[in-house]
Amino acid sequence: MNILFITNHLNIGGITSYVLSLATGLKKRGHNVYVASSGGDLLGRFIEEGINYIHIPIRTKSEASPKMLLSYFRLKRFLKQNQISIMHANSRTTQVLGCWLSRKTGIPYISTGHGFFMTRFSRWLFPCWGQKTIAISEQVEEHLIKDFKVDKKNIVVIHNGIDVNKFGEQRTSLDFARDRENREQRKKGFGLSDGPVIGIVARLSDVKGHIYLIRAMKIVLGAVSQAQLFIVGKGKMKEELVNLVKVLGIEKNTYFLPGVSDTREVLSVMDIFVMPSLKEGLGLALMEAMAQAKACIGSNVGGIRSLIKDGYSGLLVKSADSGALAAAILELLNSAPKREYLAGNAKTFIKENFSQEKMVFETEKVYLEIVVK
Repeated sequence: MNILFITNHLNIGGITSYVLSLATGLKKRGHNVYVASSGGDLLGRFIEEGINYIHIPIRTKSEASPKMLLSYFRLKRFLKQNQISIMHANSRTTQVLGCWLSRKTGIPYISTGHGFFMTRFSRWLFPCWGQKTIAISEQVEEHLIKDFKVDKKNIVVIHNGIDVNKFGEQRTSLDFARDRENREQRKKGFGLSDGPVIGIVARLSDVKGHIYLIRAMKIVLGAVSQAQLFIVGKGKMKEELVNLVKVLGIEKNTYFLPGVSDTREVLSVMDIFVMPSLKEGLGLALMEAMAQAKACIGSNVGGIRSLIKDGYSGLLVKSADSGALAAAILELLNSAPKREYLAGNAKTFIKENFSQEKMVFETEKVYLEIVVK
C-alpha cells in the first residue's frame, strides 16, 4: 500500500513518536510510507528512516485557517501523482483536511484519537472521524462514544507501541550502561547531585499535573533532604512552574531540562518516574520508563490505568492530590526492594503487551479492511 500520514508538526511529543513508530514499522513490512507535515525538530529522524516527506503549511489549530486550504491543494495534487491507498490523520485539523481530500478524491482516510477532546460545536457539525477511528486506549474509546457519539463499530482500540528492544538491557555506553560510575557521570552531566532522582518527561502543560508533583516534592524533601526533582520537557507553563519552585523554596533540588529526542539517557538517571496527569490518553513517556525498568507512579486516570496495575507494575494515586503523591514517592524511596519489584514487572508488562510490532500489525489490519472494501 501507499500510505500517507498527515500531522501538524514533527516536534518532540507523543503524536510525532506515534507517527514515527508506525511509519518505520510499516515501511519494514514493505509499504510505501509518506508523511505530510509542517516539519519540526524530528524531521531528520524520519528522513534517516527513509520516510518520504511532503511539506504542507498545516501548523494551525483552526479549521478555518487559510493554511488548511493551501495544504488541501498541495496534497490534492500529491494524492493523484502517487496513487495513495489510504490517509491517516492525527489531529483535529488534519482530520478535517483528510475529510475534504477523501470527498474529492475517493481515497479513504482514518484518524487516531490520541487523547481527550474539547466538545466543541464544530466537532458535532463536522465530525470527520474517518472510515475508522483508532483509540489509543479503552478510556479514549469510551470518551469518543460518550462525548461525541462515535459509533462503537467504527472504533478500533489499538494501544500505542514502542520499540521495546531500544529500551533493553543497557550493556554498552550507547545503551547507557547501568553501572553506578556511568550513571553518576550522567547525573553530573545534567547538573544533578548524588541524591535520589524523581523524574517526569512531559510537555509543560497544566493537564500533565506538574504543579502537584512540585508541591509533593516539597513534602518529600521534608523527609529525604537529598532527593531531587528532574523535570524534562518544554511548554507554555515553564515560567509558572519555575516561579512555584522558587516560592516553595526547593530550587536547589529541582532541575529543568528542555525536551529530548531520545528519552533513554534522562530516564537512566531517574530512580522513580512520575506521571501525575489530570487526563491522559495512554502515556508514551510512562511506557518508555516502564520498558526501561523504572519504578513508576501515575495518576489513577485515563489510559494510565491500562499501563499501571497498582502494586504490581507501579503505584496509582488520586489525581491532583499532592499529599498522596508525596506518600507514594516516599514509600518507594524508602524501599529499594519494592522499587526493583515494580520495575521488573513494569518492563515485562510493556514487552508483552505494548510492542511496536503489535501496534503496526493491528493498524495494518485496519488499513487492509478499508482499502479492500
